[in-house]
Amino acid sequence: MYFVRTASERDVEALQALLVETWHATYDALHGAEKITELVQHLHRPEAIRANINKKDGEFLVADNGKQLGGMGFAAMSPTMTKTAVLYQLYVRPGCQGEGIGRDIFAELETCFPDAEILRLEVDTVNLRAISFYSRLGFIEVDRTKNCGGTDSGIEAVIMEKPLAQ
Repeated sequence: MYFVRTASERDVEALQALLVETWHATYDALHGAEKITELVQHLHRPEAIRANINKKDGEFLVADNGKQLGGMGFAAMSPTMTKTAVLYQLYVRPGCQGEGIGRDIFAELETCFPDAEILRLEVDTVNLRAISFYSRLGFIEVDRTKNCGGTDSGIEAVIMEKPLAQ
């Protein structure tokens, strides 16, 4: 059984391992292992994970069973969009997918931003499983971008939003 809790700096190494495993399992077949290795090395450095854990106006959660992390989620208030929280990361270890971990992490994140009216995210256009997951959670497509994550990733993404209960 996994329990959702706030991440701490003690989790950085386990989070990095979870992100590397999850990204390669999800994206290698879609974009090639070399490109994913390059993105993982840039996006999931220990200092980047630490910065997100300590981000003001952010919430970084993990699903922990006492032996391993089964998933993680990170969201924060948008620095540019009023009353909007952004879900930057929600990943579940491949061997734990389908057990409700992503849903549980999301349910907790959804309650962490009382001033937000909208929750926004970007998801790779070819990651149909994730698009379906977010649609089931109430997200709808509102736009698209050529660079998921706002960098020069070259990965096209669907931008989805969900209104939050007030």
